[in-house]
Amino acid sequence: MIRRPLFVCSVLFLAVGLMLGAGCSKKRPAEPAAPVVVTPVERAPEPAPAAEVQPAPARVELEDLFFDYDKYALRSDAREILGRNAQTLMAHPEVRVLIEGHCDERGTIEYNLALGDRRASAAKDFLVNFGINAARLETISYGEERPFSRGQDEAAWALNRRAHFVIR
Repeated sequence: MIRRPLFVCSVLFLAVGLMLGAGCSKKRPAEPAAPVVVTPVERAPEPAPAAEVQPAPARVELEDLFFDYDKYALRSDAREILGRNAQTLMAHPEVRVLIEGHCDERGTIEYNLALGDRRASAAKDFLVNFGINAARLETISYGEERPFSRGQDEAAWALNRRAHFVIR
């Protein structure tokens, strides 16, 4: 088997040799040139057709839900959001989700970690009661460590008191 780079080098070597020979001032008797044998290059085998082409998974997005100060009870707007999230998860049974519990910066680190855990668990419990398999849902608390908003007012703190959904 001759590979393409070897073949190209051989042809270039032959061409350079012919050019050098043609440029000499001495005339030599013409010798019959040896026939150049070109061996066809083997092609890589065609890839086998896939048995079944899987379409790219649809982009799944879940909405965050928010909590009142120092609470982990689900508000009515949070229940509506969780209902929509549950419908999305039912339509995409292959999707696994990490539910992150977050808090604002008020309170101790330990207290906020525990509160964030209760918030994430409340969201998970709602989804499980809706019919989502608990094995698809995982929870974690970040407490106040990963704020969405860095502001120092109620509007910023309200954005930080949330459950965030991460598609796995």
